[in-house]
Amino acid sequence: MSKPRKPYKIYTKEFKLEALRLMEETDRRPSEIAMDLGIRRNQLYKWKEQLSNKGEVAFAKRGRPKK
Repeated sequence: MSKPRKPYKIYTKEFKLEALRLMEETDRRPSEIAMDLGIRRNQLYKWKEQLSNKGEVAFAKRGRPKK
């Protein structure tokens, strides 16, 4: 029997923007920043792509974007 899946972790817009600011403005590697924040390294790159594609409305809504 399989275990139930954990619910998705939801991060605030401010958290995402701060994580991206750390990635852009510091000399630390993205993997170090991700480890300190408790997220995966590729999540930083996904947030960066979302911000570059959509601008300030990138993190306006909760949940996954609709296709």
